[in-house]
Amino acid sequence: MDGHFLTDIEIKQFKCFTDFKAAGFKRVNLIGGKNNVGKTAFMEACYINVHSTSINCLVTAIVIIKFMRECLSFLQKIAEYKTLLNATRCYATNSNLRNCSYLIQEHDALKEYQFSIDGQAKTINDNELTIIIERIKNIEFIDNFGWNDYELIGAYQSIQKADQESELDSFIQEFDSSIANFKVIGDKPQCKTNGEYRDISEFGDGLKHYISIICALYACENGYLFIDEIDNGIHYSQLDRLWEIILTLSKKTNCQVFASTHSKEMLESFARVATKLDEQDISHTTLVKNQQQELKAITRDYKMLLDSIEQEREVRGW
Repeated sequence: MDGHFLTDIEIKQFKCFTDFKAAGFKRVNLIGGKNNVGKTAFMEACYINVHSTSINCLVTAIVIIKFMRECLSFLQKIAEYKTLLNATRCYATNSNLRNCSYLIQEHDALKEYQFSIDGQAKTINDNELTIIIERIKNIEFIDNFGWNDYELIGAYQSIQKADQESELDSFIQEFDSSIANFKVIGDKPQCKTNGEYRDISEFGDGLKHYISIICALYACENGYLFIDEIDNGIHYSQLDRLWEIILTLSKKTNCQVFASTHSKEMLESFARVATKLDEQDISHTTLVKNQQQELKAITRDYKMLLDSIEQEREVRGW
């Protein structure tokens, strides 16, 4: 496995997580668990950690998470960024890549933002904090609402730069044989069917989600891709082909993938395709709550996952 991949993380403080640890991540990682157990928050914590190469990047990641949660646009006014940052009061993680933390402290009518990355700490007063958006291009997060047109078009440029338009079109034709090809015309992603181009929104959320994942795998070359509720809008008959694409392209682009699901069919497809391709650089992490309602992680590698499924053990959560 590539040295830049996230292999383990300790979430000391973030949303529903306190003193939480998970380890054993591989190139492609499926995150499972019951509804509202914290799968999305877990992937957000990982996303912030891998993105936090500087204070600006750490702040950017926190703001991006808030954008997604509130379904906002990146065209927000700069002055509104601090309001979005303030919605997250604290964050602290340690991983094999870096240790980073963020905390808002208020005392004596003063507000301070405390940052620390790999032991380098800095405190900034509220009136001195200037938010500079510094996004790392090969780290992407597709939330459960899916990408908007602007985000999809940005990722599609990576397909164009790699001269892989024909490969994308062949993947799309496997998904829907009535579609001839995909293009961005003006500022609109469109698909050609029956000799005419139509807006991608006319084909349903599943197709857009499918295309977004493929484009993102190219955009995240040598980076990281997080996909929340990966099976959104995808028919069960397409799951195997989707995993074949993810497992193959992630290896080709050296991209580490984290995806969440609560679908038994998605998990079974993941294991089935990994077996078919003999792809062992995978893991399945289940988030569970013990009797004390503490969040814990159970991570299975390729062999353990196959053994669990073959013996019909419950691997989706307690």
